[in-house]
Amino acid sequence: MLTFPGSADGPWSRYVSEANADGIGTVRYPRTIPADATAAKKLAKRTLTNLYNERPTWLDLAHKRLDEAVFAAYGWPTTLSDEDLLSRLLVLNLERAAAK
Repeated sequence: MLTFPGSADGPWSRYVSEANADGIGTVRYPRTIPADATAAKKLAKRTLTNLYNERPTWLDLAHKRLDEAVFAAYGWPTTLSDEDLLSRLLVLNLERAAAK
């Protein structure tokens, strides 16, 4: 049994229990044991690296929502280029380092 935090409206929703008011609960996912050698090969390919390389729509949308939430938290427009974003993050980092 794998246990980790998860969202009640995310891809693990059917395994989420004890969700809080924000919809975050504990995922209890039954670990899969392959039935045969063919199933074992398929299961071996189910890695996070492969998942990110395949970039399924639900994962891409989750990243976009997370990015939008982070931009909103900082009060930044979502149209920043990577260079502008890194520049702003560097400024914040330097400000916080100087405040210590």
